Amino acid sequence: QVQLVESGGGLVQAGGSLRLSCAVSGRSFSRYAVGWFRQVSGKEREFAAAISWNGDNTMYADSVKGRFTISRDNAKNMVYLQMNSLKVEDTAVYYCTAKTTAPWVADTRKDRYDYWGQGTQVTVSS
Repeated sequence: QVQLVESGGGLVQAGGSLRLSCAVSGRSFSRYAVGWFRQVSGKEREFAAAISWNGDNTMYADSVKGRFTISRDNAKNMVYLQMNSLKVEDTAVYYCTAKTTAPWVADTRKDRYDYWGQGTQVTVSS
């Protein structure tokens, strides 16, 4: 079983920064691709960012490109999402997810991911 636990969410003013962390259990973590998705109540869960198993490949939604950076530390089984220049429209619950089946490349499609965390709330005030 793979478990993911997000942390680092909170309330921040527009223009500010937050760093989300995702702790991933599992002996094969270094082989997983990992993604961050976000969801506003009543809306579809949408892709934000993803990173391949070795960190060589990253993908971002157009809405966050240039402001968010995804990274990973395979020695610590951790994935991070650095969020800068936050906007009110970034307000959402952010979910970390792992893609444990090959190919372990970054993917924008949520149905390609196997395990999900419980989510962490990010609220950006104006």
